[in-house]
Amino acid sequence: MGLGEQRTTSLMRGASAWNMVGPAPVASPVAYDMRVHDLWTTPHGVIKAALANNATSAMRTVDGRMLTAVSFAVPGRYRATALINAAGLVEQIESTQPHPVTGDTASVIRFSDYKDTGGVKFPMRIQQSMGGHPVLDLTVNEVKPNVSAGIEIPALVTAFAENVVATKVADGVWHLAGGSHNSVAIEMKDHMMVVESPLYDGRAKPMLAAVKNLSPGKPIRFVVNSHHHFDHSGGLRSAVAEGATLVTSELARPFFEATMANPNSIKPDAMQLSGKKATVTGVSGKRTFTDGARVVDVYYIEGSVHANGFLMAHMPKERLLIEADAYTPGAPNAPAPAVPNALHVNLVQNIERLQLGIDQILPLHGRVVPLSELYTAIGKKM
Repeated sequence: MGLGEQRTTSLMRGASAWNMVGPAPVASPVAYDMRVHDLWTTPHGVIKAALANNATSAMRTVDGRMLTAVSFAVPGRYRATALINAAGLVEQIESTQPHPVTGDTASVIRFSDYKDTGGVKFPMRIQQSMGGHPVLDLTVNEVKPNVSAGIEIPALVTAFAENVVATKVADGVWHLAGGSHNSVAIEMKDHMMVVESPLYDGRAKPMLAAVKNLSPGKPIRFVVNSHHHFDHSGGLRSAVAEGATLVTSELARPFFEATMANPNSIKPDAMQLSGKKATVTGVSGKRTFTDGARVVDVYYIEGSVHANGFLMAHMPKERLLIEADAYTPGAPNAPAPAVPNALHVNLVQNIERLQLGIDQILPLHGRVVPLSELYTAIGKKM
C-alpha cells in the first residue's frame, strides 16, 4: 500500500473463495456469496439459474422496446431479474444481494456489443453499478468457449478456519489476532472498548465473544472503526448486535448511519436477527474516551492517501498506538526498502505532529512491534 497498484486474482470453487496475492493463496470466506452472485449473473449463468429456481416471466417496455423480464430468487443468496431481448440475448440483470456493510444491495449489470465466438454469443462490453455507484466497465478482447479453468482449491484454503488469539499487551489491553485482520480489546472500569470489528459476522462474532470472555460481565460499549473500507467495517453489524455504539470519523458517520439502517433480509446477519438499531457517533480530529483512570485518545491520521477520516487510537499511559493499514509490519529484521512506503512516512509525520509517546504499535494487520521498526522501515532514526 502506498507504492502503486497490487494485482490480486479472485477465485472460487465449490464452497470456497480465495485470493491469490502473488504466489500465496489467502482464504476469503467473506467474498463467497458475492462470487456466487457474480458467477450466476453472467449472460449464460443467469439463464441456468432462472431454470433452476422457479422463475417467472413478464413483459417490460424499455426505451420503446418490449423485453422479457425473467425473475427468480436463490434463497439466502440473491434475487434477480434478467431482461432478454427478442433475439434471446440478455441485455441487463437487476439483482439484490446481501452485503456485510451495506445490507441488501442493488446491482445492475448491462451487456452490449454481442459477438459470435466459436458458436457462442458473448457481450464485448459489460458495465455494472452497485448501490447506485459504478463498479465495473469492462471491454472484452477475447472469448474462449468451453475451456477448462483448471481451478483447484489450495490446501491452505481448505484448512482455513477463523481463529482468535488474544495476547495481553498491557494490563487490561489485548491484541486479538489469528486471522488476516486484528482487533484490540481495552478494559475500562465498567465496560469494554474494542478497536476494529472487521470483515463479516464469521470473523467479528468470535472476536467479540473472545472480548466478553476476557472480562466477564463487562458489556462491549464502544467499537472504534479505523476507516470505512469494507474489510475493516464488515463486522460493525455484529457489534451493533452486541449493543455497542459505533465510533467512526465524523466524515464517515452519515455513510454508516445510512448503511446500518438498511436491512440484510436476504441472508439475515447478526444485527438483522438481533432487531437492534445502530447508534453511530463521530470523531472530528480528536476524541478522548476515559473512565477516570484509563485514557484512549482517537485521532485523525491527517494527510493520508489511504482514506478520508482515517482514525488511529493512542493510549498515553500504556504508550501504545493502534492503527490499520497506515503501517503493516514486515518480516522481523527486514531491511528498509529503497523507497519508503508513503503511508509509513505519513504515519510518522502524524506521530511527530501530535508528539505521541509510543513504545509499541498494535497493528490491525500483522504482529505487535516496537515503534523503532516503523522508523527503520522509512530509513529514519528515532
